[in-house]
Amino acid sequence: MSSSRPSSSSPSSSPIWIQKTIRLQARPRGCHLVTSEILAPIRAELAGVAVGLCNIFIQHTSASLLINENADPDVRVDMEAALNRIAPEGTHYIHSDEGPDDMPGHIKAALLGASLTVPVRDGRLALGTWQGVWLAEHRDRGGSRSVVVTVQGVGKLN
Repeated sequence: MSSSRPSSSSPSSSPIWIQKTIRLQARPRGCHLVTSEILAPIRAELAGVAVGLCNIFIQHTSASLLINENADPDVRVDMEAALNRIAPEGTHYIHSDEGPDDMPGHIKAALLGASLTVPVRDGRLALGTWQGVWLAEHRDRGGSRSVVVTVQGVGKLN
């Protein structure tokens, strides 16, 4: 049985809560690396967090967030191709009022998800070396996307 007693290196400062709504620029359909665009508006505040969690939530039903490869852009191209095979466009959907890319977009968003939770350590997202935050835009012209970023944690000791 593990102990829940804090270690001597645990931060002892007060809780920190940060929440911002970030408007991502409009992008064409596909998978796009957006880590820097999401972090830029919170970087200064995030720097003061010793340990915590960052939740990133997209406020849309035809776009998704995911964590994946941040180095080779071919991975994003292959992912988009795979998603199009899983949920192809076509006239076989009942929901079709918003165009042939809408219902497949909803399916892809349901499969990939609307939120991510990433650990925060020493003022940075604790992503792996090859990991980045992606926006998966499932519509041909989805427009700009709103993302709510919430950070909770404890501050660094001074």
